[in-house]
Amino acid sequence: MSTIDAPIAIDELTGEYQLDVAHSRLGFVARHAMVTKVRGAFNEFEGSARLDFADPSKSSARVTINVASIDTRNAQRDEHLRTNDFFDAPSFPQITFVGTGVEQVDDVNYRLTGDLTIKGVTKPVTVDFEYNGAARDPFGNLRVGFEGSTTINRKDWGVNFNAPLETGGVLVSEKINLEFEISAIKVQSA
Repeated sequence: MSTIDAPIAIDELTGEYQLDVAHSRLGFVARHAMVTKVRGAFNEFEGSARLDFADPSKSSARVTINVASIDTRNAQRDEHLRTNDFFDAPSFPQITFVGTGVEQVDDVNYRLTGDLTIKGVTKPVTVDFEYNGAARDPFGNLRVGFEGSTTINRKDWGVNFNAPLETGGVLVSEKINLEFEISAIKVQSA
């Protein structure tokens, strides 16, 4: 059995991790014109976590997102999202999340609570995550994977722009689904 195939013990999983940006996605989904969904992501971010698999309540996480890196696959829409109508990237270049608590729900599900700051407004949010497992990659790195999501009301953070539709409803939904696909690499001890 190679070291890639060897089972990974809980005490070996516990430690400091860095997000692998190349293999992670921080995305969102918003309803557009009340009839379809627009998906987007932030392409530039960094994050770290302290994971304690024996006592998840001792875990923590921190993420910083570069607002200007927003990408909905439409340059004109992305530019509009960077303005004060939405994120005001020149005045508020970062979105941050700082974890304040972790609760283990069952063998693979966790609930991460923390403070989300957008446009200078900080509000608590809770994200439900599913643990996808751990593995050693071909380079010897210990990796863990999580997928999670939550729904927020963008107006709670001062992201208020909208336009009424002639047929009723509005151009952009207030409720936004946040999606997280996380690959994190354990930091090697010196």
